[in-house]
Amino acid sequence: MFSVTHFEELAPPSHDELARQQFVSVLRKRIMSDMAGDMRQVYEREVEPQFVERHGRLPRDGREVRKAMLDNPYFKAWSALRYSAQEMTWWSVMPQVERHLPAMVAAARQVAESTEPARGSLRLNPELEIPRDVSALDIHLMPGCFHTEHGADDVAQGAVYTLGTAVFGGALKLRSNRMGGVAASIAHWLRLRYPQFSPSALLDLGCTTGSNLFPYLAIFPGLVGHGVDIGAPMLRYAHARAQSQGLVAHFSQQNAESLDFADNSFDIVCSSFFLHEQSVAATRRILREAYRVLRPGGVMVHMELPPASEVGPYYNFYLDWDAFYNNEPHYAGFRALDFPAEVARAGFAAPQYFQTRIPNRGTVPAAEFEACARGEREAPAHGNGASWFIFGAWK
Repeated sequence: MFSVTHFEELAPPSHDELARQQFVSVLRKRIMSDMAGDMRQVYEREVEPQFVERHGRLPRDGREVRKAMLDNPYFKAWSALRYSAQEMTWWSVMPQVERHLPAMVAAARQVAESTEPARGSLRLNPELEIPRDVSALDIHLMPGCFHTEHGADDVAQGAVYTLGTAVFGGALKLRSNRMGGVAASIAHWLRLRYPQFSPSALLDLGCTTGSNLFPYLAIFPGLVGHGVDIGAPMLRYAHARAQSQGLVAHFSQQNAESLDFADNSFDIVCSSFFLHEQSVAATRRILREAYRVLRPGGVMVHMELPPASEVGPYYNFYLDWDAFYNNEPHYAGFRALDFPAEVARAGFAAPQYFQTRIPNRGTVPAAEFEACARGEREAPAHGNGASWFIFGAWK
């Protein structure tokens, strides 16, 4: 159907665009690795002792650390640079997307209208109400967020998201997987940890353009993948990517709080970096839906930032930056939840709950990953893609 292996190859960057994107990637590495380490030293050397002198104790939580850091010049500089680099991530790919958009729209339309034997499907719902959590602000500072459409059969937001996220993690030394480091890691962990588990159907919640759905299909032969998202441009892009790679995946425009799938439809219900963008009330509805559509013997597994109870005050302050500056207002509230209690509230039996860190499979030797999956050693500390925090339950 296509002369290219990957749909995004329809939009190659120019020399100058590539140089700009590489600069932004390296800038982000400088901010998120080098400067972040220096800021931690500033906190330990200056800010924390001042706090102890004033209060006679260490900070209790991330909010107290943040309050103490707000007037620190290094934090102000780091935060301003991080915000600017976040915006530059999207700006660096938008000219590339705009130049190639007609070709991408035409190719995606060709896929949607194809009469060839279906290897997958795309189901859109123009009447779907976009949740206010998405429509009221540009999450991740990405202009247009996930849902904005600039014309008929649009894929622009899908292209900006996919190409922008490659820039986002491109130079971080621990982010080496091109296609779905999260999904590849979780799928391999499931296969190694539970070798008798043989899923036949998977549902990815908030699937965006499919990067964290496709790896499951390679690791579990015969698995049929389904992805839902509220953004039609994301799903058109995802469907075209899947078809260009010969993958069987079905995409539908739905709100994960109220799915139209029947009870007991899937063996895996998963998500990646999704729940922290929902309100607490929405998260609870999503977890209940995940339980409903999951088959007995199936597994729900979400990759998220670790809950506040799992890390110390400084790291909580560091992680919750996004809640204040990256248009993710539910971030800190989600991380404050009692994850086991929320999963039990959704219907899962308490003994079936699990949470753990797993290594990013693309950044550790295979033997080390396998040892972590078998529980013989701990995964690396969370941060900058070294490992992923996952939680969920078996039904």
